[in-house]
Amino acid sequence: MAEPDTSTERWPASDRFRARITPVICGTVFISVLNGTMFNVAVPDIAREFRLGPAEVSWVLTGYVVVFALAAAIYGRLADRLPVRLLITVGLLLFNAGAILGLTARWYPWLVGARLIQAAGGGSIPALGMLAATRYFPVNLRGQMLGALASTVAFAAGVGPIIGGLIAGNWHWRYLFLLSLFNLAAIPFYRRLLPDEPIRKGRFDWVGTLLLGVVVGSFLVFAAQGLWIGLGAGLLLIPVCSRHFRRQPDPFVPPSLFRNRGYLSGLAATFLTVGAVFGMFFLVPLLLRQVHALSTQAIGLTIFPGALSASILGIWGGRLADRRGSPTVVFMGQGFLAAGFLGLAFGVGDPPWVTGLCLIVGYTGFAFVQSSLAKTVSTILPSSASGMGMGFYNLTFFTSGAFGTAAFGKLLAWYQVGPNSIALGLITASYRNLFLIAAAVVLAAGLAFIPAARRREESTG
Repeated sequence: MAEPDTSTERWPASDRFRARITPVICGTVFISVLNGTMFNVAVPDIAREFRLGPAEVSWVLTGYVVVFALAAAIYGRLADRLPVRLLITVGLLLFNAGAILGLTARWYPWLVGARLIQAAGGGSIPALGMLAATRYFPVNLRGQMLGALASTVAFAAGVGPIIGGLIAGNWHWRYLFLLSLFNLAAIPFYRRLLPDEPIRKGRFDWVGTLLLGVVVGSFLVFAAQGLWIGLGAGLLLIPVCSRHFRRQPDPFVPPSLFRNRGYLSGLAATFLTVGAVFGMFFLVPLLLRQVHALSTQAIGLTIFPGALSASILGIWGGRLADRRGSPTVVFMGQGFLAAGFLGLAFGVGDPPWVTGLCLIVGYTGFAFVQSSLAKTVSTILPSSASGMGMGFYNLTFFTSGAFGTAAFGKLLAWYQVGPNSIALGLITASYRNLFLIAAAVVLAAGLAFIPAARRREESTG
């Protein structure tokens, strides 16, 4: 197996470059994440306007996640051959074209199509932002950049529902698309700052891309919609997909990636951790509404301190990863997450400010884990597979969020079904059990991460 990339020949030497590109990347990532989280609060308004049921209107979110996750992997793979500057330009243009179409949508298929176009472009933003940190920042500074990205994601995830509620509540949900257009301003900065990399020769495996897309999409449809045909299709196509990748001279997903135990360990830890965190994002607003009868605005204000603390402490976590090593910070973050989930579990019936304190701990843990996991995975990968490796990492990240949300949603519905489900004691017990499950999942993620931590130590020591 090739050694991890420890050279510096592809890194721009200027510290000024890194200082200037960081806020540009973080700004575009902020708008991208905001675009996803804002629409969660607008779903009821969209359903009412187009007279849709829950299953129909959910395609605004499900379709976006499926295309976004796959696009993240595709852009990562393309970055092994095409300049990042070109790919981010195309992605931002698609993202904003979808925003303009969504702003003018007058019937539901048009709206879904606009969201899919947005997702096709939006997937480039976190994927290429993370790849830029891997490609243009040396290992001793990479954690700082990834920490800034993690802080941005955590903050945007926290304030997105607040901003979405204010805009959709005071004006109209279509105006949410206007915020996406701010990302157009980033294109000239990327064009000027990013290096003009050569185009590398080779054929792109479009058949493998399509097969992987159908597999991922099938599993996500099963998770989000509960359609068993999705699960069956995904399971049947896995061996077809695997056989195709083994036979191709330059496949979309190189099989060698999955012979790297450290990389697989990092993916497993990512899937479990992020799934539990997105479960928290889903459960906490429902808890505050069902148990404490808080308004939408009050729910947002309860969540906001956690997002704010993560945006500040996540940067510090990234710097700590550069000094102490990323595996150490991953374990620290998972400890914070487990503590936050346990606090939420045993504080279900306490005043809302207790929930807010637990969220500060949990959000901080998420910011620590997000930046340090990405750094660990990036340093395990050989340089020849960095684009696809980080692309598949992003695919795992976003699909695990969808699976986590769906899994905890179905568990909550199962706990609260029946004639006695409205009893407050049973409601609080259901949330307590789910937060305990989330804590157990995070602990399992810590165990899954051990091989990746060992591989990282071997590569640096």
